[in-house]
Amino acid sequence: MTTVTSSIVYFSKTGAHNTEETLRLAKERAVSLSIRNIVVASSTGRTGVQASEIFRGYNLIVVTHVAGFSEPNVQRLTPENRHLIEDNGGRIIMAAHAFGGLGRAINRKFSAIQVDEIIANVLRLFGQGTKVSCEVCCMAVDAGLIRTDELAIGIGGSGGGADTALVLSPSNTHTFFNMRINEIICKPGKFS
Repeated sequence: MTTVTSSIVYFSKTGAHNTEETLRLAKERAVSLSIRNIVVASSTGRTGVQASEIFRGYNLIVVTHVAGFSEPNVQRLTPENRHLIEDNGGRIIMAAHAFGGLGRAINRKFSAIQVDEIIANVLRLFGQGTKVSCEVCCMAVDAGLIRTDELAIGIGGSGGGADTALVLSPSNTHTFFNMRINEIICKPGKFS
């Protein structure tokens, strides 16, 4: 039996101030494990731009909200950030959340919790960024931009920026329970 030792970084607080360090740690781990698939959550594209600069030459997927997520007919990903990400070789997915499409609509209309929300809340036991990292990897597989038989690094945050990075064996949303969280690279140690 082979044992591998790897350190995990636990941030003292959640938030965007961890973005640079999260991306640095994720790049370091990607290099050491020869992982080429990097999936990053980014609402406005700010984190996506930073990732596209660090992960040039990688299969970088930036996942953002659907238009209308925060308010009707508004897309939070700015055109400037879209162009910077794409100019740096990143690809962008704009799609409904894997853990909150129709289930969220049912909850808002009828106050009935759906299975996708239960899964999201269980993952949040490890922090918001853990849930986001898993979710965006499902969305990237669903879009055909990463494969289920290759490792990926999922990067998410807690309401802005990035503070969590995981090494994952990704899955489609409809086969979610085939996903594996292989390693935690970094995450907040304290969160609410």
